[in-house]
Order: sequence, then structure tokens, then C-alpha cells
Amino acid sequence: MKAYFFLFLGFWQLAAQESSEKIIDLTHTFSEESVYWVTAKEFELEEVAKGQTEHGYFYAANNFSTAEHGGTHIDAPIHFAENAQNVDEIPLEKLIGQGIKIDVSKKALQNPDYLISIEDLQNWEKENGEIPTESIVLLQTGYEQFYPEAKKYLGTKNRGEDAVEELHFPGLSPEAAKWLIENRNIKAVGIDTASIDYGQSRKFKTHVTLMSNNIPAFENVAKLDKLPASGFKIIALPMKIKGGSGAPLRIIALH
Repeated sequence: MKAYFFLFLGFWQLAAQESSEKIIDLTHTFSEESVYWVTAKEFELEEVAKGQTEHGYFYAANNFSTAEHGGTHIDAPIHFAENAQNVDEIPLEKLIGQGIKIDVSKKALQNPDYLISIEDLQNWEKENGEIPTESIVLLQTGYEQFYPEAKKYLGTKNRGEDAVEELHFPGLSPEAAKWLIENRNIKAVGIDTASIDYGQSRKFKTHVTLMSNNIPAFENVAKLDKLPASGFKIIALPMKIKGGSGAPLRIIALH
């Protein structure tokens, strides 16, 4: 009887702990305002039905179409690494775990081409301790405040191939990405800009570095200003598209 009592007490304590956690939605709402890469198909919602039916009940339904890479979304490793994981092949263990946030917004908002450096990572560790192994690293540049105004968020409101040259926003340096992989064995990275590489990148070395090691990236992440530097859990679940190079993402934090 005593064993059952302690088992019940353990479950009760776990339930109480989970119920006290605050849920923070880190996902931008998908709509025609959503920010997409300048060459990608933007989000479209087509109303199929909305209203009372002849049978006396209300009914609503829509069709939607969109590129994989836009709004809050995931870059699967196959996006920049041959024979790497498709979005449906990423283990869920890589998408759920302890999170940390590195805030470089003071620097990034002064320089639209800012590259988050190894020094930035090490400065975070001086204040917060070593980045935990197998953590999910979120990078706050402050650019979320401009979403969805493309001119401020991307550096241009134009679209098409010519607009690529006009992109300006911060990103993670390839050197810092390599350092995280080799020294901290992270699960995934996320950022509050349109790409884990900065806007003026043409070789996308940060993407290649991460994804060659089967590390996915979360882009256009929202509300990172609501998170502390550490002490929270991330759950990032993408649409499970077979063979997908990316997908819309619903990402939340539990704190």
C-alpha cells in the first residue's frame, strides 16, 4: 500500500509541475502577410465554404498553398546537405529538449549584416554557464519586431531573383555554427530572422555546416524576447512532409 502511495505522489508532483509551466507560442501566424523568401511561393488561403448549410449546421473549410520555406518554419538537413535527413526523417528527440537563448539584439539592430560570433557564444557562457549538451540554441537578433514588414525585416520589399542582392538581416556565422557542433553537440538552432545565414550570404556556409551534421534550423521564430536566457523547454513540431526539405513549424516554449 505504501508503494502505491508514493507512486501516486510522484505522478501528482509531476502533473503539478507541468501544469505550472507557462506556454509561450514562438510561432508567427500563417497568413497572406507571412514573410517568405523572396523567390518562394507565398502563403495563400482559398475559402471553400463558410456559412450555414441547407441542413441547418454551420460549415467552414479552406484550401491553402505555400512553399516549404516561409513564415515560422524548419529547414531540414536535406535542404543543404545531400543524403541528409528529410523533414519526415528528423528524430523527434532533435526537436524537443532543453532550450537556451542568446540575445545579440543590441549589436544586431545596429548592423543589419551582423554575424553572431564565437565570442557572442562564449560571452553568454560567461554569464550563464556552459551551453548544455544536446540543447536547442535560439538566437535573438531583435528583428522579430519588424515582422511582417518586409522592407525592415528582409531589407527589401521586392521579390524575385533580383531581390536576393538586396537582402540584409543578421545571421549565425559559419565559424560559430562549427564551434557549437564541435564543442557543445547541440540538437538544433533557431533564429528570429528569415535565415540562419545572414542576408548577404551567397554560399550559405552556416546552413551547409549545420545540415551536413543533420542539425535542423528553425527560422522566423517569434517572441524570443519573452524567454529567459535558459531554464525552458522547446517543442518544435513541423508538418510531416514526406521527402520535404522543410515545412511550416509550430514551435513553443515551456517555462
